[in-house]
Amino acid sequence: MHTDLYPAGTFAPAPKRASATAMALAQGRIETKLMIRHGEQQLLNLIIPLAMLLVAAFIPLLGEDRGLEQIFPMILAVATTSAGFTGQAIGLAFDRRYGALKRSGASGVPARTIIVGKIIAVLSMVVVQVVLLGGAALVLGWRTDAVGVVFGVVTLLFGVIAFTALGLLMGGSLSAEFVLALGNAIWLVLIALVGWVLYSQGLMDPGWWNLVPSVALASGLTVAFDGMIPWAQIIVLMGWALLASVAAIKWFRFD
Repeated sequence: MHTDLYPAGTFAPAPKRASATAMALAQGRIETKLMIRHGEQQLLNLIIPLAMLLVAAFIPLLGEDRGLEQIFPMILAVATTSAGFTGQAIGLAFDRRYGALKRSGASGVPARTIIVGKIIAVLSMVVVQVVLLGGAALVLGWRTDAVGVVFGVVTLLFGVIAFTALGLLMGGSLSAEFVLALGNAIWLVLIALVGWVLYSQGLMDPGWWNLVPSVALASGLTVAFDGMIPWAQIIVLMGWALLASVAAIKWFRFD
């Protein structure tokens, strides 16, 4: 009698692996929640850049002629450096130290999916940064046009890719204690260099300083928001992304 209602095989288990897209989105959702809820990440990625923007806008520490058209791109570059490089490097290193990354790998989630999930988390944080810092900059008087916004978003994406690749390289290959010290030190150096370039000569044409990734991103955003495509800066960021990605693939470890 019941066979007419439920044909044979109706309740037979059919286990199968989730699609790569579904796994990547799920991993990205988890990584994003962890990143946004972490107090240190909020401080590094949101509070410090916002405070720097407000201080630089009201106190002419970088020179009287350095307006928001160069200050805002610099702050956005600092925020992207924090989210993509420092935050990911330290977070990944401690995930490895405490075995979280190894357990994720043992669960059947491919390494590339874990990496894609972390990239999704960085992109999500950058969206929050753009909304927060961009909104504050608009209130303070910064302006650009639609072309500048499009070029700026494209340039920012190249910056996110470059710094995330560098963060994954460091966090996936070195010990947690070393990454904690070195990551923060490099972050300070990158910020200091871009601040010095802005103070000494401006970001529209910093010359060879563009080889420094933070300067390349800040300069590229400045040029992009001015309505031009920053080809030189994009090439530099692509170079950093390629080198870091190749090195990360070679030296990345789960433990």
